[in-house]
Amino acid sequence: MEYVYLVLSLAAIIFGATLLTDGSVALAARFKVSEFVVGLTIVAVGTSMPEFVVSFLSALSGSGEMAIGNIVGSNIFNVYAILGVCAVVAPVLFTRSNLRSDIPVCILASVALFGVTVCDNVIARWEGALLLLFYVLMLIYSIRQGKEQGADVAQQDGAEEAQGAKPMPLWRIPVWILGGLALLIYGGQLCVDSATQIARSLGVSEATIAITLVAGGTSLPELAASLVSLIKGRGGLALGNVLGSNIANILLILGTCSLITPLSMGNVSMLDIAIAVSAPIAVFIAGYIIGDKRITRPEGVAFLLIYAVYVYTLI
Repeated sequence: MEYVYLVLSLAAIIFGATLLTDGSVALAARFKVSEFVVGLTIVAVGTSMPEFVVSFLSALSGSGEMAIGNIVGSNIFNVYAILGVCAVVAPVLFTRSNLRSDIPVCILASVALFGVTVCDNVIARWEGALLLLFYVLMLIYSIRQGKEQGADVAQQDGAEEAQGAKPMPLWRIPVWILGGLALLIYGGQLCVDSATQIARSLGVSEATIAITLVAGGTSLPELAASLVSLIKGRGGLALGNVLGSNIANILLILGTCSLITPLSMGNVSMLDIAIAVSAPIAVFIAGYIIGDKRITRPEGVAFLLIYAVYVYTLI
């Protein structure tokens, strides 16, 4: 029966990602903002809900180690695994805004995580408040930048209308987005539960399950949303989802959780933090220094190898 649940969960994830992508693209066109900003905000925060739930409940129960470890692991998975897979499927193209502002903001958020953990291995309430303030300022800046990119969206929308393509009705947009998010989150949780049961029945250790299935499972919505966006030719939405999720994980989720109670790192090492900080830097290097404003297939393979080596060292 667990195999049936696994198949159903994957179907829910794929269908939910399709709904979320279509609704988000329609939202960007309707309100004349860039797809990247929609990916950075609505899609990113929505697909980060599994991480938020796990970290929030962990903070309430006083398990700061679980809250921080969940975010650090998810951020590493988002870049090295998700962008790696996406780049193998098709090159991930960057815009000028990605290189000049979006990726640097993600790097700054990761450095902020390093800054609030390096001294005493605890994220205090006042540090959480600073993270939340940083998130609000980043959001305002990104929306303003997105208005400039929105002109391109408006032109594209007009071209589609000229060719006979009708825009999505306004009432359908929130239904598609919320319905897609609900299917992603429910499907992701069902996938983790069923895969965990299958792994246990096959004799896989609890440590391996936690490092692979559970950690990667909370990032399944990001993986599905990014892949479907890329396949549909919406690379900006895919990249915005990954970068936005990483930013939201650190600034919004850890900021909120540390306001509930100071978060102690526990067994989360500075090596784990360093790998998380390296992730957006690797994106910048791949897209700006090595590639021509894109992450190519060889770079995607390199990302996947880095993640595999990291997981191997943990095991």
